Amino acid sequence: MAALTSEQLDELQSFIKDWLRHSGRTQSDLRRALRASSIRMPVLLDELDRTYRRDGLVGLAERLCDIEAVWQSEDQGGGAVADASPAVEDSLGQLDLLLEEIRLEVGDG
Repeated sequence: MAALTSEQLDELQSFIKDWLRHSGRTQSDLRRALRASSIRMPVLLDELDRTYRRDGLVGLAERLCDIEAVWQSEDQGGGAVADASPAVEDSLGQLDLLLEEIRLEVGDG
């Protein structure tokens, strides 16, 4: 699969920054979750682009949802995501909606 375009990378960067801010996480947290070599945004985006090239848009969204689920589990002391705070549930809901929207677009395309 082709790499993300520069416009898509810009949009992904904006999304990642908003997501990290909303979830109270840092680029360092994302680096650990992605097992990337650096916390620099270009390195993080490159890792996400590799996921996109390998697994497509659905795979990219699923990876971000998986990271969110791990973070939620950590925030709850290893507890279930179902016990999450309303802000956390909103964040998960937004990622789930994004994944559902992507799946619909991929199915239509």
